[in-house]
Amino acid sequence: MRTAPSADVKKIALGSDHGGFDMKAQVKEYLASKGYVVEDVGTHKKMSVDYPLFAYKAARLVANGSCQRAIVFDGAGIGSCMAANKVPGVRAAMVYDVKTAINSREHNNANVLSLGAPLLGFPLIKEILDVWLSTDCKEDRHVRRADQILQIERDFTDPQKIKETLADNFSGEDVSQFSDTDLEQIARQITQILQSQGINTAGAMCNCSCCGGSCGGHCAEKASDAVREIINMGASRISYRAGGQQNVPQDLAGFIDHTLLKPEATADSVRKLCDDALEYSFASVCVNPSYVSLASSKLRGSEVKVCTVVGFPLGTHTPQVKALETRQAIREGAKEIDMVINIGALKSGDINLLYRDIRSVVEACNDGSALSKVIIETALLNDEEIVIACETAKRARANYVKTSTGFSSGGATTHDVALMSQVVRASGMGVKASGGIRSQEDALEMIKAGATRIGASASVQIVQGEGNITESY
Repeated sequence: MRTAPSADVKKIALGSDHGGFDMKAQVKEYLASKGYVVEDVGTHKKMSVDYPLFAYKAARLVANGSCQRAIVFDGAGIGSCMAANKVPGVRAAMVYDVKTAINSREHNNANVLSLGAPLLGFPLIKEILDVWLSTDCKEDRHVRRADQILQIERDFTDPQKIKETLADNFSGEDVSQFSDTDLEQIARQITQILQSQGINTAGAMCNCSCCGGSCGGHCAEKASDAVREIINMGASRISYRAGGQQNVPQDLAGFIDHTLLKPEATADSVRKLCDDALEYSFASVCVNPSYVSLASSKLRGSEVKVCTVVGFPLGTHTPQVKALETRQAIREGAKEIDMVINIGALKSGDINLLYRDIRSVVEACNDGSALSKVIIETALLNDEEIVIACETAKRARANYVKTSTGFSSGGATTHDVALMSQVVRASGMGVKASGGIRSQEDALEMIKAGATRIGASASVQIVQGEGNITESY
């Protein structure tokens, strides 16, 4: 039996649901003893989770080259295999004995191994791992066939190949109705499905960033040129408040978060929010936690994401409660979580509590493949405290730090944004500026200072040069 590891395999991703948690821990230790570097994508706690999320995360590391192989575990190995194979560039194999392990490598060049942890047991799994990691696909006929699998996948993103496929499968029906533009759109949609990024870590959201709130949250329809300018500066989303005239330029719709966080928001207004998002293909809707389930049911099957808030707006919940709130929101369909830190812990110098506070939400977000954003409420902090808050969020591996809730004594300043950006920029984290942004010039200054997302709300009177705005999240 071959037991010598392949020289090409140095780093292996591991993922599992709760059913494979114990086996993953044993395999992780075993692989480390063999000299492999292991990237554990979770789950990190033995509580009920959804297996597709972890199979996807492990497979993504293989697809992007971070790891050479991945091993995923669940109750039977079937579901995780299906999920992993949705990732472009992945050839996942469900294996149940040594023979199929060898076959999956020699004949299919499998780069992801899916195992039913309770069905196989650790002794057999060790044998499977030894041969799977030491067997290569070398014979020309097998290499050719494995490449054909990937070619099928590539054809699904090629408009000409799609046209040929349609012609082959519609039995002579007229496919001339599909223009090149139609086919390119189909290709983009398929690519998005195949490369679904459940977390967008490089994006930039702004709540009405184009005009700093001066359009009453309807910047996409009233200041589209300004929106484009901000997008060109690096933003990937803006916010569009409910109640607009619904004449948003189509090329901007995919950058927009359709937002409704007012305390008096009703179920009907949330349904309308979702209907608008579906009709105009907005990027997401942002709603209060009690409406996550409703929004998710309305948006199920679409590409529109659901965002919600945790520990909002005071941040005084315990870490356990925030984590529970996060997990419930994610299970109900939320894909982005904005949490408010325990400001009192920071000011008391209890950095351990502050870290646990943030990390509890980040872990829950990681387990659910949701984006984590940390609101530090800069208006209540001095520079030293802002740095500590950002460093702690960075250590907890959050995706973003954010200036404020909009419900406190003040909002974002360019000084605060620049300071936050200086602390977290090198780690790849984003900075969201929110609160007190009263004009397009303000928003652009925040972006120049280092903000990658902007949050603001304002009244229509500012568009007309009258009145004052009321800032809110």
